[in-house]
Amino acid sequence: MAKIVLAPYGSLGDLHPFLAIGFELRERGHQVLVTTLEPYREKIQSLGFEFRPLRPEFDPEDRDSARRVMDTRRGSEVLITEYMLPNIRAMYEDLMSSVKDADLLIAGEIVFPAHSVAEKEGLKLVTTTLAPLSMFSAYEPNVYPNVPYLRYLNFLGRPFQEFVIFIMKRVVRKWLEDYREFRRSIGLDPTHDPIVEGKYSKDLHLAMFSSALGGPQPDWNEKALQTGFCFYDGRRDLGAMPERLLEFLDVGDPPIVFTLGSAAVMDAGDFFEESIAAAKRLERRAVCLYGIFNEKPRGFDADRVGFDYAPFGELFPRAACVVHQGGVGTTAQALKAGVPQLIVPYSHDQPDNAARCVRNGVARTIGRAHYKASTAAREIAAILSDESYQAKAAGMKRIIDSENGTMTASDAIESTLQDRA
Repeated sequence: MAKIVLAPYGSLGDLHPFLAIGFELRERGHQVLVTTLEPYREKIQSLGFEFRPLRPEFDPEDRDSARRVMDTRRGSEVLITEYMLPNIRAMYEDLMSSVKDADLLIAGEIVFPAHSVAEKEGLKLVTTTLAPLSMFSAYEPNVYPNVPYLRYLNFLGRPFQEFVIFIMKRVVRKWLEDYREFRRSIGLDPTHDPIVEGKYSKDLHLAMFSSALGGPQPDWNEKALQTGFCFYDGRRDLGAMPERLLEFLDVGDPPIVFTLGSAAVMDAGDFFEESIAAAKRLERRAVCLYGIFNEKPRGFDADRVGFDYAPFGELFPRAACVVHQGGVGTTAQALKAGVPQLIVPYSHDQPDNAARCVRNGVARTIGRAHYKASTAAREIAAILSDESYQAKAAGMKRIIDSENGTMTASDAIESTLQDRA
């Protein structure tokens, strides 16, 4: 039995794949500790895992911070330069406390001190990536959130992508002054880059997304292993489907489902009001998942209903179409359900996930600033009237069903532990 520390940081889309692995590792006899954001304490402890808080703190009800982090152009920069890097020492201290007597640390993508902790403690480290964009491959037509207009030059191929990645490295280097000083102060190489080139563990890097969304590329790190999505479904903390929602689903045609996941929903704006209006224009049934921290939107009626929460794994397979923000967790659930999608990307990996789904013929997309009842109704109508979207969605579902990301990841983690022995 090994002691394994899981250190995810972010939304439920970041947390749930780690919990899926945590359950599997625990069932194999390992001791699992989870260190993550304080608001998840009750959830983690209710599942029987030891919990430790991981700074920086992030208040889910702080709407101003949520808006800035989900900003279409600058969200990723704000998250990294204003929240993560300035708090690098606090996160390092929390991790050092959590890994006492541990055999292995499995870290989320933006847990930047993970490499430093592993170096100082002589600890095995597994790094992770949840979305294909973050593999930074020049062999794919990537869409970066801060420069989305560059997607129109993707036809230039690999040389263009190599140039974009080169520029990105130069920009990131300017962000890392605090990180370099931190590394210097604890006696480690200050030139290490935890965001691009140096983010991969020398032991194992898990690319935890399906080949349906993006496959291995020639320039992936040699320690990278693609696992497929790690789904956290059927666990007792996810909550039951609301009884009224089940009754609604049972008495009519499959509805359009509108959701903004667990992060973008904190900056929903008028998304749900426009969505309800779009469903009325189409004379279609609809379900809105408006989030536990939001007021109930206006405009619901007998055929357009709303709930603060419902488990995606149970709801999405019963939908005619899912309209969402493009976060990789929500996208994975929609792909697993085998339903067409309309994606309204906010920031981070979302524009790239949207572009990949469009290329695969399972989705259409609308820019966040252009999401109105009229545009949404037009795009949804185009999806529902074209059977190819459903057929291609079913094809991607078959790929995902053939993968077992949680098992593949857990097998690789155990192999890394054996290498240590």
